[in-house]
Amino acid sequence: MAINNEEKQEIKPIGHNELAHKSLLQSDALYQYILETSVFPREHPCLKELREMTEKHPWNLMATPADEGQLLSMLIKLINAKNTIEIGVFTGYSLLSTALALPSDGKVLALDVNSEYYKLGLPIIEKSGVANKIDFREGPALPVLDELLQDENNKGAFDFVFVDADKDNYLNYHKRVLDLVKIGGLIGYDNTLWCGSVAAPPDAPMMDYVKRLRGYVIELNKYLAQDSRIEICQLPVGDGITLCRRIS
Repeated sequence: MAINNEEKQEIKPIGHNELAHKSLLQSDALYQYILETSVFPREHPCLKELREMTEKHPWNLMATPADEGQLLSMLIKLINAKNTIEIGVFTGYSLLSTALALPSDGKVLALDVNSEYYKLGLPIIEKSGVANKIDFREGPALPVLDELLQDENNKGAFDFVFVDADKDNYLNYHKRVLDLVKIGGLIGYDNTLWCGSVAAPPDAPMMDYVKRLRGYVIELNKYLAQDSRIEICQLPVGDGITLCRRIS
C-alpha cells in the first residue's frame, strides 16, 4: 500500500499487534495461524529481518504483508520470470521477495518516488546477496514507463509486473505495463479491495484517504474485469491483489 505525505497526516501509526488489518480475514487468530504455520517458517532470514525492521517504522501500514510476499515469490517461480518491474517499493519487502525468487540472471526494475524508505531496507537487501538483481530508480514511474515504451524491444519483454503505488494512477500504469509485459506474463495490482471499502456504501464511515481513493480502485476493478486482453483473478490476500494474465 502506497500513501502520500498528505495522507500520512490522517493515519495513526500502528504496532505489530495491530497488523491483522493487512488481511481481510474476519478472524485475526486465523490469519495468525496462516502466518505462523505456512509463512514465517519458510521466510528467508533477510526477509524476516526486513519485516521486523519495517514493523517498527511509523508507516508500516505501507508494507507488503509476509503472506503476500510469499505469494509473489511463488508466482515468479511458477512462470519462470526473469525480467520484472515493481512500481512502489517502500522499504523493499516485496522487492526482496521478488529478487530472491528470480534466477541468478533475473532482473527487477524498481520504481519509487522516494528512495528514503528503500535506503532503510537496502543494507538488508545487500546482505541477502541479491542486490545485483535490482535496478532501483527514484522518481515518478510514468515517465520511466513511457521511456521504456519508446523502444520497441521493451514491448513484451517483461514477465511480471507488481504495482503497489498511488491508486489514482493505477489505470495509467495498466495502460503502459500491459504493453511491456509479454503475452502469458502476469501483472499484480495490490490493494484492489482497499480496506474492504469497495463493497461498502459510499456514506459508510471510513478514513479520509480511503474514501478519497476508493473511487479510483473501483474504477480500476471495473476496467480490469472488462479488459479482453487479460484474464484476471482477484484474491483476498493482504488488502486484495488482482492478478492479470495477458492473453493478447
